[in-house]
Amino acid sequence: MVTFVMIMALCYLLGSVPNGLFWGKLLWHTDLRKHGSHNIGATNAWRTLGKGPGVFIFLMDFLKGYLSVRLAMIFLGTPLSMVMAGILAIVGHSCSIFMGFKGGKGVATGLGVIAMLMPEPTWIVFLVWLIIVYLTRYVSLGSIVAAAMVPILAWLFSYPSEFILFGLLAAVFIIIRHRSNIERLRNGTENKIRAGHR
Repeated sequence: MVTFVMIMALCYLLGSVPNGLFWGKLLWHTDLRKHGSHNIGATNAWRTLGKGPGVFIFLMDFLKGYLSVRLAMIFLGTPLSMVMAGILAIVGHSCSIFMGFKGGKGVATGLGVIAMLMPEPTWIVFLVWLIIVYLTRYVSLGSIVAAAMVPILAWLFSYPSEFILFGLLAAVFIIIRHRSNIERLRNGTENKIRAGHR
């Protein structure tokens, strides 16, 4: 029980690490909270700092989800513990203890979680996201569609019920986090992705 609580707490703390804020200041001397959408995620890093920094922040946030599930797999080993670790990593990213319980929308961290839980659906989800973003230039639209596909693909690939439930909960969480983007998409005022060059 003590090990379980410690691993879960560690996964939340790992998810809480504000990569965009930390690396943005350390490497590019930029506080992402003061630019663009004021979000510390990969999309705002891409818009504000450029393609390279955007990809770097994306990978760092991806690793938070991936490593959290990996920790649970190594030390606890049950599907439920892995799912809970993934959920806590996403919650940590979106409600970071280091940022007054604020944070990003959980897309990159969520992708890291499903990459560890369900490798095959991850590739499909990522490709769909990439195609939508490439064709429309709307990261939010790609993220919403990709998130909605996760529980469906988990079911089609016959993953355990815990993984399917995770996919459903994560999809709902990420879509809710994008509610302002959905409104802007409906109004035609959503910003398209363009690389910055600070």
